[in-house]
Amino acid sequence: MIVDQRIGLRIITKEIVGVILLMTAWDFIVVILFQVFHQEWMEQPSLPTSLIGSALALFMGFRSNSAYARWWEARTLWGAITNNSRSFARQVGTLLGGRPDLIKGIAAYPYALRGALGNVDVSTDVNRLLPPEMAQAIAGARNQPNAILYQLGLGVSEEVAKKGIDGAVHGQIDRILSDLANAQGGLERIRNTPLPMQFSALPRALVNVFCIVLPLSMVQTLEWITPLGSSLVGILFLVLDKSASDLQEPFANTPHALPMATMARAIEIDVMQPTGLPAPPPITAVNGIQP
Repeated sequence: MIVDQRIGLRIITKEIVGVILLMTAWDFIVVILFQVFHQEWMEQPSLPTSLIGSALALFMGFRSNSAYARWWEARTLWGAITNNSRSFARQVGTLLGGRPDLIKGIAAYPYALRGALGNVDVSTDVNRLLPPEMAQAIAGARNQPNAILYQLGLGVSEEVAKKGIDGAVHGQIDRILSDLANAQGGLERIRNTPLPMQFSALPRALVNVFCIVLPLSMVQTLEWITPLGSSLVGILFLVLDKSASDLQEPFANTPHALPMATMARAIEIDVMQPTGLPAPPPITAVNGIQP
């Protein structure tokens, strides 16, 4: 996730500069054809283009809201993962008397979840934290985060039976695991349900067509300064499209995605330090980007 606005502006500019140069070149071609070669077919009325631009702006705004809603919901669910992981670790220590293997298991859980959501290799962090018997139990599981939750549930049940702990306490801890599973299910729903084509591929095509038609309706009024006016309007639509495209995939391996590695490390620190277990330092931003 971009945390430095200057870096973010530089990244967005770099990502769209190629399209902007093509659009500007087309604007100059239109101006030269109209002003030098007097192509009368370019004398297009501006009203249709204005109406199309207004409708496209409303559509792009709705699409941007939908993409941001996905991104923000994913961030909210990760917040639930963070809070419930802390609660589980605290109750393992205060109600069950402490089980280092369970603490390490819940510390490994967000790393495994990050790997499942982003299709990245997190085996180093998971193997570093998971106790050997728990790592062996989840080996080969299709959904490793869910398998870790299952093993944590078994560990809690074992401790409850061994110490004769009241069933109400057991239920309280188990509800935290259920809340973790619910939050994970919400994240998986976002990952497995991309925005429909009407909100992903179609807007880019419409913006490209609009940017092609736009100078044709401006050239008879703006003449030689058409590239300036057309490029300014085109850049607005390109930025709207690019912003929505970046936000609609909150787990992608891009600078615009959620900082899942940072959140997983923060959870590890929060659950390990109170119990006296060694914890690594927080992950810091690199070149304005929080991984």
